[in-house]
Amino acid sequence: MTIGQELLQELTLEAEVTRRFLERVPFDRADYKPSEKSESLGRLAIHVAEIIAWWKECIINDKLDFIDFEPKHINTTQELLAYFDELLEEAKKSLVEAKNECFREDWSMTHGDDILFTLPKKQVARLFCMNHLVHHRAQLGVYLRLLDIAVPAVYGPSADDEDVILTRRFQENLDQA
Repeated sequence: MTIGQELLQELTLEAEVTRRFLERVPFDRADYKPSEKSESLGRLAIHVAEIIAWWKECIINDKLDFIDFEPKHINTTQELLAYFDELLEEAKKSLVEAKNECFREDWSMTHGDDILFTLPKKQVARLFCMNHLVHHRAQLGVYLRLLDIAVPAVYGPSADDEDVILTRRFQENLDQA
């Protein structure tokens, strides 16, 4: 199994969870911010989706320059999911086709002539692509919680799954009686 295929397995699992979070984003509340210092809900949700594009960027390029970056404008949950799904397919294709040697090459994040960091692509995939995704997805979960929107399970049940779990256990106890 190649490094790309190994990373693809992880990305696929994390993408399933991430999509469940994005499905719950209410764009009628896109301007919501839990504090003045926070990003808006809409911008955060779009950022979570666009992080998926970084996998392809990491694999096929030697840097990502943010000097002219313009975030995509999205107005509905359906647009957000379509954007995420499109980027995910590109990321998966890139990971399947990536050669192991690719992951030993250096990759840089830049802002024009300023180099923000340079790391081997394997570390970029882990730290910048995967960990960054999980970090911002967790932030999105906080926003959902504050808006009283059910937070999806991630690595185990969420508090919103508790009723489902209790109901299932109750039914199992009835069936055994």
